[in-house]
Amino acid sequence: MSETLKIDPYGFREYDARWVFEKDINEPGITNLGKGLGTQIKKHTKKENPRVIVGHDYRSYSEKIKSALKKGLISTGCLIEDVGLSLSPMVYFAQFNLDADAVAMVTASHNENGWTGVKMGIKKGLTHAPEEMNELKEITLSQNFSEGKGNQKQIKNFDKIYKDDLINKNKINKKIKAVVACGNGTAGIFAPDILRGIGCEVIELDCDLDWNFPKYNPNPEDLEMLHAIAKSVKDNKADIGFGFDGDGDRVGVIDDEGNEIFSDKIGLLIARNLSNLHKKSKFIVDVKSTGLYSTDEVLNQNQCETLYWKTGHSHIKRKVHNEKALAGFEKSGHFFFNQPLGYGYDDGINSAIQVCHLLNNQNKKMSEIIKDLPITYQSPTMAPFCSDEEKYSVVNQMVNEFKKLKEEKIKIDNQEIKEIITVNGVRFSFEDGSWGLIRASSNKPSLVIVTESPTSDERKLNIFKFIDKTLKKTGKIGEYDQKI
Repeated sequence: MSETLKIDPYGFREYDARWVFEKDINEPGITNLGKGLGTQIKKHTKKENPRVIVGHDYRSYSEKIKSALKKGLISTGCLIEDVGLSLSPMVYFAQFNLDADAVAMVTASHNENGWTGVKMGIKKGLTHAPEEMNELKEITLSQNFSEGKGNQKQIKNFDKIYKDDLINKNKINKKIKAVVACGNGTAGIFAPDILRGIGCEVIELDCDLDWNFPKYNPNPEDLEMLHAIAKSVKDNKADIGFGFDGDGDRVGVIDDEGNEIFSDKIGLLIARNLSNLHKKSKFIVDVKSTGLYSTDEVLNQNQCETLYWKTGHSHIKRKVHNEKALAGFEKSGHFFFNQPLGYGYDDGINSAIQVCHLLNNQNKKMSEIIKDLPITYQSPTMAPFCSDEEKYSVVNQMVNEFKKLKEEKIKIDNQEIKEIITVNGVRFSFEDGSWGLIRASSNKPSLVIVTESPTSDERKLNIFKFIDKTLKKTGKIGEYDQKI
């Protein structure tokens, strides 16, 4: 008896697809996703047999899911080029290197075990945005599939081509001692080799592949992972610590004193370093990022411009591409480098390499370089539960609420709201540069809350308390994953 098809429509997220395997989607569901994606690729490329790069991350069930996905793609006429165990950026790179028509990477990134998903894209260097995701959802759920004769082949040792590409362009001459932490995720077989290759002395931390993730999820925003890196940096007197997520497209950074540097601050330091060489450049940052970009004296001196845009790797990537920006930085650790530094997609290892260049160019320790930036007090990214069905309406309510507070000049912690950005949820800023953000998470049933103040820790906390109180009134908010 064939298995009944199972595919939860909520798995089609803003810019990728994610489900709990077996509970929300099963193998026939994955195969239908492949048929939907194959149909969509043919429509956009206008090719009968488009070439699709496929890879998978190191989870116990990812190969099984990849097989089911390939089955669907092949049935529509796609020619599969399977690069095997991969990082998401390696699959993106393969599309350029092999000049293919599309990509499909089986990964749930840093989500807990049990989750699976696919990151996909057609135009080189870009992944699906909401329009493409909606179209894919429509094709897949209506089962309006194209048919054709496809096939598949394995591309052997592609990992070496990807590693060499990054190594050969990025040699450094300063001996940098780096802790490289991979949380037992797929980056463990890539990051240490590449960073050694450019000239770093590497101390490996949890780089053995283990799909049970015995210590913690490979997630550079996870405090447990960051604390483990900090301890290793101090124990080994290292210059820098890097933490990579499960599919290698994000990095977290710890300085030589064991302090976490939020990714938006790292982005600002990299932007400063790049702006000296690339004057009049444009940078894109997401709405969760520090307010310092808009006031930074180095960027201003070098006549650079920064735009705040929607959070999400697909949104920032697209904006970097459309604006022809030099780079884009996301608070979650996704960094995007356009030519001549990269191909526009997010690669955590290339991001770590840019941090190495920063250290290579300055005769200072990382802790000293970070002290060149004005101090701000930043909250971590906090996620209170809010169901997928309700999260967007709750955010719309918040947008209206804060617009009203601004219009009526209501003070929050003794200051009026000066500016509101609504490209993604609501980001409200005050005279002193403090700000708060409320948006819907694009891949989990939760909201995302961030606050920052250049004035004081207390002010950062007061803004959060105000947000929390306002959200609680809706009656639609549950537990937080972490709280200040």
